[in-house]
Amino acid sequence: MVESEAEALRVAEEIGYPVMVKATAGGGGRGIRIANSPDELVQALQKAASEAGAAFGNAAVFVEKYIQVGRHIEVQVLGDQHGNIIHLGERECSIQRRRQKMLEEAPAPFLPEETRQRIREAGVRAARAVGYDNAGTVEMIYDEMTGEFYFLEMNTRIQVEHPVTEAVTGIDLVKAQIRSRPASPCRGSRRTS
Repeated sequence: MVESEAEALRVAEEIGYPVMVKATAGGGGRGIRIANSPDELVQALQKAASEAGAAFGNAAVFVEKYIQVGRHIEVQVLGDQHGNIIHLGERECSIQRRRQKMLEEAPAPFLPEETRQRIREAGVRAARAVGYDNAGTVEMIYDEMTGEFYFLEMNTRIQVEHPVTEAVTGIDLVKAQIRSRPASPCRGSRRTS
């Protein structure tokens, strides 16, 4: 989170333009602006904060690197109260309109296999790092130009898109989520340690 215009400008200089200004309490593509220069960043901060305040009751924003040629990848994770975390593959949701997902596909096409494995493992590590014990989704952005990927956010709930993963894996995520609540461990073929 950036506390001031000066801090936002410093962060943008550090990570390089273009940058994206995003609402900390945002969702659904609201409270997001792209800036290609310091002047644009000042305007983007004002617009994103104003929209976020009106939509979410919270005008706080942060600045991150804007990936120009990227793929939006989500790793479905499931954790239990015993510390077991499994992934159920990934979904791609790069086809969006106004930053609203329009199409989900699993597994993500066009991902190099080594990158696919690293993204899945990163999703499990992220969930494990916070002691997560439920169904959730770790979202990443994959930079096609550099081959790198970056953490976006974790949705700590069943997402609207979960049936895509259910169709591919044959696992009912709602049942798995309910089963993870009592003291029974996660079951699945994709267990990682």
